[in-house]
Amino acid sequence: MITVVGTGTGAAPAGDAAAGAELVVGGRRHLDAVRLPQGAETVVLGALAPALDTVAEYVAEERPVLVLASGDPGFFGIVRALAERFGPGRLDVRPGVPSVAAAFARAGLPWDDAVVASAHGRDLRTAVNLCRAHPKVAVLTGPGAGPAELGAALRSDARVLVVARALGSAEERVERVTPAEAAVRDWGPAVSVVLCLDERRALGPVRTVAGPRPGPAGWALDEDAFAHRDSMITKFEVRALALARLGPRPGDLVWDVGAGSGSVAVECARLGAAVTAVERTPDGVRRVRANAAAHGVDVRVVHGAAPAVLSDLDDPDAVFVGGGGRELPAIVARCARRARRAVVVSMAALDRVPAAREALLGAGLECDGVLLQSSRLAPLPGDVVRLAATNPVFLLWGVRPHSRTEGVSP
Repeated sequence: MITVVGTGTGAAPAGDAAAGAELVVGGRRHLDAVRLPQGAETVVLGALAPALDTVAEYVAEERPVLVLASGDPGFFGIVRALAERFGPGRLDVRPGVPSVAAAFARAGLPWDDAVVASAHGRDLRTAVNLCRAHPKVAVLTGPGAGPAELGAALRSDARVLVVARALGSAEERVERVTPAEAAVRDWGPAVSVVLCLDERRALGPVRTVAGPRPGPAGWALDEDAFAHRDSMITKFEVRALALARLGPRPGDLVWDVGAGSGSVAVECARLGAAVTAVERTPDGVRRVRANAAAHGVDVRVVHGAAPAVLSDLDDPDAVFVGGGGRELPAIVARCARRARRAVVVSMAALDRVPAAREALLGAGLECDGVLLQSSRLAPLPGDVVRLAATNPVFLLWGVRPHSRTEGVSP
């Protein structure tokens, strides 16, 4: 049997767990905090594979093993690796208080509606995008992915960071700072977790399902769900296919370039992605912000003209281009070079299609597209209906080849 004990933010390991162990595995601070059995071999956790190999030798000889971990070792912890290698039936897991639960307790907040992301040994960008899109996020930190790096990425966002250090120890400290303040501090190695909060929405409604709020029951909303000018809005039929090709999801960053009313930006945000909307007109900027507020989502709005303004933005996972005029080929080319997964382009003018397609292909994307023509039911006198045609729209999309086999964001 492998006994896995969570320490740090909860109670110290039970005496009987350590007493009979012949092998004790854990971080240096965990090993230093426990009275080790006389004669027991110890392994300081660094690279996981060699430690598991040593555990396997003891398991093969049916000799007892103790693994020490922080908080709840089944929550982004070592239980997964042990269960995969040795099977759940060999594990006796005794969890402590998770660092996330302790951090929210120190902040005086419930966390059943929080998004939790691990940046330990992972790309920080996923955690950053979750922080941008959701009002309550806990980020488990790691080397090169701590409060300073998170704060630097979130400088322009209206968020508060709660930095929890050395939870459960005599050196425990919890501080509330702005992202800009976090970015210029040296936090050291003892940070356990960082909470990223939109304090206006940190206390959400009572729910029956834990985690972030469920995704929308529907998408491709009717045009009247958005404020827009003179019907200048991406129609819902076009929006439906655009969303299918963009594939917005939690942890992604999506650009909506030439946002207009921001209908695509808002829909992507409703599906859980972080969104940056680029709009060159002041009234368009106000309209996008109003539509985002009306639908209860965060959309970062950048006032400026593409492609020049794009150079200051973080690389996106997917891009929707809904405007551009004569600059369209240059805009599509810039977006296609930087998009990690896909670019979708909407055009009403036939003569712009070849140049947009060449821009997608020139960036190494696989290109496809359709001409969308739809006719909607429209009432006539006498309780009958007719078909009313909408303007045809060309929709092109480019997909980076390797992205077809990728799973969800890390």
